[in-house]
Amino acid sequence: MGRTRSLRRLTAAALAVLATAAAGLVATATPAAAATVPGIDVSRYQGTTNWTSVRNSGIQFAFIKATEGTSYRDPNFNTNYVNAYYAGVIRGAYHFARPNISSGAVQANFLASNGGAWSADSRTLPAALDLEANPYSGGYCYGLSTTGMRNWVQDFLNTYRSRTGRYAVIYTTTSFWNQCTGSWSGPWNNHPLWVARWSSSVGALPAGAPFWSFWQYTDSGSVPGISGGVDRNYWNGDRSRLIALANNT
Repeated sequence: MGRTRSLRRLTAAALAVLATAAAGLVATATPAAAATVPGIDVSRYQGTTNWTSVRNSGIQFAFIKATEGTSYRDPNFNTNYVNAYYAGVIRGAYHFARPNISSGAVQANFLASNGGAWSADSRTLPAALDLEANPYSGGYCYGLSTTGMRNWVQDFLNTYRSRTGRYAVIYTTTSFWNQCTGSWSGPWNNHPLWVARWSSSVGALPAGAPFWSFWQYTDSGSVPGISGGVDRNYWNGDRSRLIALANNT
């Protein structure tokens, strides 16, 4: 994910799952014991993608990088976003957060104006906020205090919802979230969790999260239609629930 597609690995722990649904989310057990839907996430690093081949291989959803910070637009986004849709892939945009260069509101507006909008067409997910370890200078948590990070994230989420009517997905790792937000549990009542852990099990979730909605389980997957490695994901439920999230029903 993000510019470098590098994430901090999480420590192994048991997956905490609650049999609860909120805002169109589904709580189920691990992929080996429950319905899951396979997906990917891509950016310009994957080069040209044959989305028909991707869909024919069984991939049903994709998050596609749209923006980063306040000025970067992924050069492959428009092509990927349109071609994924016409191939029958349920797609969503994502924004790589740079909390130390502008307010959350500025970056949410930048995303919403450059691919992160939403429509109830059964194939468009709410956009994702990609919040992970800082790959640039400025410190692991972008130089923000835990209170500063919470305020930045809330500003982004509020602005995105005001612009689109949707609760954004939050992509993060448990270690980053707990350290940089001070184990904040505020967003999880409404915002779908997309947790990153490259392992055979999800492990511990960010503080207060009752379940995961998306799980990025590897950064080196292989998918027909994509040359080289690609991030692979699961949706925690069946296709009907994924479409329900897409349509906000």
